[in-house]
Formats: sequence, C-alpha cells, structure tokens
Amino acid sequence: MILGYSTLFAADAVEHALADADSARKLLLQRRPDLVPRIEAVVARITHGAGDSRHANAALLGLARLGLRHGGFGDDPHDYHNEDHVMELAERRLGRVLDGQGDDILPTNDALALLLFAACHDLRQREARDVPGPVGGNEAASIAETFRILDVCGFQRGPDRDQYVALELMIAGSTFDPRPLPHPEGEAMASVAGGSLARGLGLWLDGERPQWAADAATRRGERLGRLASDLDTANVGEPFPLLAQSALRLCRERERRAGRSLGDAASGPACLGFLSRGQLNYFFELHRFCSREGDRVFGPTKLANGEAVRRVSAALLGRFEGRVPASGQAVLDAFEALCADDVG
Repeated sequence: MILGYSTLFAADAVEHALADADSARKLLLQRRPDLVPRIEAVVARITHGAGDSRHANAALLGLARLGLRHGGFGDDPHDYHNEDHVMELAERRLGRVLDGQGDDILPTNDALALLLFAACHDLRQREARDVPGPVGGNEAASIAETFRILDVCGFQRGPDRDQYVALELMIAGSTFDPRPLPHPEGEAMASVAGGSLARGLGLWLDGERPQWAADAATRRGERLGRLASDLDTANVGEPFPLLAQSALRLCRERERRAGRSLGDAASGPACLGFLSRGQLNYFFELHRFCSREGDRVFGPTKLANGEAVRRVSAALLGRFEGRVPASGQAVLDAFEALCADDVG
C-alpha cells in the first residue's frame, strides 16, 4: 500500500498449513479452546454485541499462525512472542484503553484495527532478510502476511483500504530499536535510533512519502501506529508483577534465540545484564509513550513502577557483586525473588 513491503515476503509452510480461518479455528479448538471465545468476546465488546466475523476471523488466523510458528503449537516456541502475547494486548491492554477512553470515544474500526494489530504484528520473528530504512525485517514480513490474512478473510484492498494502510503503518511503527539514546540529530529523531519507530514514523514518512499527510487513511494509520506501539510496550505501565514477568519471558526468549541454555554458565552474565542495566535502559531511556491515549492510560502506572525498577535492578547487581553468576537460571531465580519481595 504505502511502504511497498507486501510483495517482498512469500508465504511459508505455516501459511500453507493454516490457509484460512476455518483451519485456524480447528487448530485452536484442539490446542487452546479458550482462545476462540476470548477473541470473539473482544470483538463483541468493541462492536457492542453486533460482532464482526471478518475481523474475528482475521484475528484468530493471525493468532493461530503465530502460535504454530513461534508459540505453543509448533516446534520453535518463543517465551514472549507467542499466542499469549496476542491476548495480553487484545484483552488486557486494549481493554484498559477502552476502559479509559470509553467505548464510544475510540471508533469501532479503530479498535478493531488495534485488535488485528495485536494478532498480527509479531507473526514473523526469524526473518534473516532486512529491508531498507528503519523498519525491521520481521515487521516488514509480518505486514506482507497480514495483508494476505486480510485478503483471505474477506477484506478487499479497494473498499477496505483504510484497514490495510492502518495495519501496515501500525506494524511498521512497532519496530523497536534497542540502540541507546540520544540520537545525534536530537529528540525529534529519537525513535529512529532508539525505542519504537512509531514516535518518529511521521518524520520518516516526511522524507520517504512527502505527500503522506494529504491522505486521510495514512494520517489515520500514523495516529493508530502511535497508539498501537503504546499497547505493545505497555508492560512498563502495568502492575509491577506483570512488568517483572514480561522481563523474565523476554530474557528466556533472548537466551533461547542466542542458543544459550539457562543452566549453563555462559548465560549468567547475559541474563544479569538484561535484567539489571537492560531493564533500566529500556524503562527510563528507550521507552516513551507515543500517543496521548497511551500516556493517559498507562502513564500513571509507569510512574509508580519507576522506583521498583531501580530498587530491583540495584539489588540484583548487588546480589552478584564480585562474582559471576553460576547460570542464567540463577539470575532469573534471584530476579523473580527480588520482585516478589519488593511487591510483598
């Protein structure tokens, strides 16, 4: 549509195995029968009970493919980017936005687009191919697959262009760059060099697509991209036990992808760095809310979490001061105990 990624990444074996919503429902009813009614309940809330079969089917297809490719239904399980991450965005975080904004303030099609973002933004996690510019290869590939999901679920690229454009920009904007700030070109370019691309997506579009703001669908997509990014990174603004659990899941996934066993000594320093200085960097330096809505809904809890993040990070470093952790699991266990003590 706008960025041109939809033709760059072909369907893989998972797409062929789950070709449509019926096959997705069949898999989910076999492996996680709770997920179908939960997604349908989110759709029912957004539509005030009217339902929307196209959006429900697309969300279920995206969720099932992620679960088969990277989650609990296949042979490459990821601890964070899986079907449960879809649900924490679709139910808990989008639900908080709906609670905070009111069901009548966030337009129905916008809320449905955010649901599809939750289901589809992490479809691909192991793409070796990159694309030009700041958008990640995983995100570009996820955009291409999302377009095919919309196609097979009854959306049309002409009449439903707004949803295609919105999903394209929302997923692109979810690219997260872990490089430290500040960017040498200043605060306006911060998200291009660190954190979520959504914060600088409009600025990047100014250079790549100078006429983008003249198109209402693209303006909507950029706006929703900022809110979608806040949903994706709203762990900072959830109760501290949930924030701690997300850090543990990300750490486990990171070590798995690096090929390090948590029981080995080699994983110890990496886990210690990630769960101490890495959390401080993410929470205080890289993360910024991208939308007014996200800041309003999740900002107060983030503010309340700040001191706990500092305390636990300092305590974890103190626990291993002067010695190398025996293993990554030893660090995870210590972090979990410290978080529990801090809350208690």
